[in-house]
Amino acid sequence: MILDYFLLVLSITLILLGLVGCILPVIPGPPLAWLGLLLAKFTSFCSVDWITIMVMAGVTLIVTLLDYLFPAWIAKKMGGSNWGAWGTIIGLLVGVVFLGPLGAVVGPFVGALVGEMLRKQPQNNTKNNPWLSAVGSFLGFMLGVGVKLITVGVIIYFLIVSF
Repeated sequence: MILDYFLLVLSITLILLGLVGCILPVIPGPPLAWLGLLLAKFTSFCSVDWITIMVMAGVTLIVTLLDYLFPAWIAKKMGGSNWGAWGTIIGLLVGVVFLGPLGAVVGPFVGALVGEMLRKQPQNNTKNNPWLSAVGSFLGFMLGVGVKLITVGVIIYFLIVSF
């Protein structure tokens, strides 16, 4: 019985960390939330079935892979570079530290813009607009955040309805 409560508290903690990890790229949000769902399965309180656990494992894996591809893919489509992608990540971290939740929105855009502006470009290259690249990096980041939030939301839903 004590082990059940311990696993339940650990499960909920992992799911909450997973929710935070949807916004902060240094924390693997959906994998932590899935691990929390898996731990809840081993308590006497949770009746989630193994099929749900396995399907969510597959969804979590796909979402985690796509999260790394979205920002780069959309930024590249809009003329961005690796400088913009790194700027997005650094901007997010700095933005959240100094501006809190608002920094999670403003930071990635400003970071991508600064990253693209710092990139050395040929003098006659007018094709790569840093503003457009920054918008691409930001949109890719936001798409990743949205998909991760939906995934963790589904995990939370399955946890709640299984009690």
